[in-house]
Amino acid sequence: MRTLIDNAQHQKSRIAQAGLGKKVMTLRILTATSALAVVLTSGCSETTVESVARGTVPRTPNPMPLKSVPTFSTENLGRRGNFYVGGRWDGEPGKERMRGAMYVEVWVPRQIRHPYPIVFIQGAGGQSNIALLQTPDGRPGWAYDFLNQGYTVYMMDYPGQGRSPYIPGVDGDLTPPRSGPLMSEIWTQSTAPSPEKTAPGPDGLGAPWPQFSKYSAWPSDHPKKGRMGDPVFDYFAKTELHSAGGMGEFTVRAIVELLDLIGAPVTLLLHSGVGGQGWNVADARPKLVKGIIAAEPVSPPMENAERRAPGNYTPGRLWGVTSSPITYDPPAKEASDLRTVRQEKPDGPGLIPCWIQQEPARKLVNLRAIPVLNVAGEASYHRPYAHCTAKWLNQAGVKTTFVGLEEVGLFGNGHQFLSENNSDGIAKYFMRWLDENVR
Repeated sequence: MRTLIDNAQHQKSRIAQAGLGKKVMTLRILTATSALAVVLTSGCSETTVESVARGTVPRTPNPMPLKSVPTFSTENLGRRGNFYVGGRWDGEPGKERMRGAMYVEVWVPRQIRHPYPIVFIQGAGGQSNIALLQTPDGRPGWAYDFLNQGYTVYMMDYPGQGRSPYIPGVDGDLTPPRSGPLMSEIWTQSTAPSPEKTAPGPDGLGAPWPQFSKYSAWPSDHPKKGRMGDPVFDYFAKTELHSAGGMGEFTVRAIVELLDLIGAPVTLLLHSGVGGQGWNVADARPKLVKGIIAAEPVSPPMENAERRAPGNYTPGRLWGVTSSPITYDPPAKEASDLRTVRQEKPDGPGLIPCWIQQEPARKLVNLRAIPVLNVAGEASYHRPYAHCTAKWLNQAGVKTTFVGLEEVGLFGNGHQFLSENNSDGIAKYFMRWLDENVR
C-alpha cells in the first residue's frame, strides 16, 4: 500500500517535470489513486496489493446493493462510547471463565434535545444492532434517526451474540441463522408458506396469516424482490446471526446493570425476540424507565401463536407479557397463580382470541406509572395477536395504547420495521408519541 502511494507521488513528479498536459497528469494520478482506493476498500492481502499495482486483479461481481462504501454523516454526534456490562465468573475452581458479559455502544448528540436516552432492546433472534445502523438498501438506520433529533442512544450485543462472548457447551445451544426461504416467508413475505402446514419449530412452514397479502414495505424494486438473488435481500441475509439459548437471565441482568450505570431515566424501545425481556427490566427498575415503545416484542401472552394454525395451542409467556417472573399485586408466587381465560371470540377479523386474566385481575404494579405504545405492522405475522399484549397490560393497570401502523399512514409493514422502506417515518412517529406522552 505504501508502494502505491509512493508510485502515485513519483508519477505526478515525473509528469510535471516532463511538461506534459494537465489532462494526462490528472488521468494518471486518478488511475493510481483509484488502485489505492480499491486496496483501502477491499481489505485485501499483500498479494492482492501487488496485483492491484500490476493491474491484474480480476473483476468480481459485487452483490451489495450499494454503489460505494456506505458512510453517514456524524455531524450531530458529539461523543461515543463502547463498553461491557454484566457478566460473572463461572466454572469450577481453577477453570473460571467470565460468562454473560454484554457489549454496549452509546452515541451522545452534540446537542441533547431530549432528556431521556433511547435504550434499544431489539432483535437477538437472528438480528443484531447492525440493523440499527443501516438499512439493507443503504440508508441510515434508527440509531441515526434518533441521534439526529437529539436523543442519546444505547445499543447492545446480547450475551452469547456478536461482540459479547459465547462459551460452547455452557451458554446453551446455538440456533443457526435462518434459511433464505424462511426469511422470504417471515421477513419479506415474498414467498407464501404452505397453508396446510403448521409451524412446529423455528424453521417450520406456517399457515399464511390473514394480513400476509398487504405487505409492500421491502426496500427493493429488483425482479426477485424479497427473495434470494435480490441484492437488498442478499445483503440483509448477511446480517442474520445465530442466537444462543439459555442466556435470558444474563441479558436481563446486564441491561439492568446498564440502566444503573446510566443512573437517570430512559425510554426502552422493544422489538422482536429479546424485546419481551424489556418488561422484566422495567419491572426491576421502574423509576429508571419513563416510557416504553413495544414495536412487536415477542407475544402474545400465555401462548406461542407465531405462524401457527388456529387451534394448535402451545403455552408461552406464562407470566403474561414475559416468560420470567414479574411483580404482580396481589403477588403471584408461580405463573400458575394467574387465573386466565381465553376470549370467546377475537376483537376483530383476522385476529386471534386473546388470553386475559379473570377478574379481579392482578396488577403489574411496577409498570403502572410507565406509558406504553404497542404497535404492529399492517401485514406482519405478529398482527393477528400483537394487540393481545396491550389488552393484557391495560387489564393489569398499565396504560397502553395499541396502534396499527397503517392507522398513522404507515402502510404495508411486516415485522422488520427498522429495515423497511418507511423505517424513518416509523422512527418519526415514535418520536412524536414520545413528545406527547413521556414527560
